[in-house]
Amino acid sequence: MLDTANYTPRLKAAYKDSIRAAMKEEFGYKNDMQIPRLDKIVLNIGCGAEAVKDSKKAKSAIEDLTKIAGQQAVGTKARKSHAPFRLREGMIIGTKVTLRGDRMYEFLDRLITIAMPRIRDFRGVSGASFDGRGNYATGLKEHIVFPEIDFDKVDETWGMDIVIATTAETDAEAKSLLKHFNMPFNS
Repeated sequence: MLDTANYTPRLKAAYKDSIRAAMKEEFGYKNDMQIPRLDKIVLNIGCGAEAVKDSKKAKSAIEDLTKIAGQQAVGTKARKSHAPFRLREGMIIGTKVTLRGDRMYEFLDRLITIAMPRIRDFRGVSGASFDGRGNYATGLKEHIVFPEIDFDKVDETWGMDIVIATTAETDAEAKSLLKHFNMPFNS
């Protein structure tokens, strides 16, 4: 049985042991608090028209995202009614979850080492998907690349948005931080 009291995720330990020192040397930070770190990871699945037709689809997406994240996902509700799409205000049309701390490092580790290599024809993620403030956004076409999802029991494959928020001031610092975590950039 895993002793959770003394357990530290692999990437968190790597950040403390080597990545912080490498970042400090690379960018010449004078204070350890200047060194960029991961803040949070936000996962999102938008069900859209599928959830409007069948509310069980949204529940299925929430269950799948909960399995992937290891933490309860919440449904995202429509803010306005839209008659042509038969969308009513308050209908659940997607799901999201925000990961912080150890769960964030565990998810990033599974994303980089397990899920991304399972993507068909994978050539790396875009290095241009930074927002100018040190946050990185990417997406997956199918959520079934995660080992927590049983392929045989999936009735619908969902696309997934992944936003990695860092404390970096610039995109160059954030990209360097993610490269140290072995994020497979194609450029």
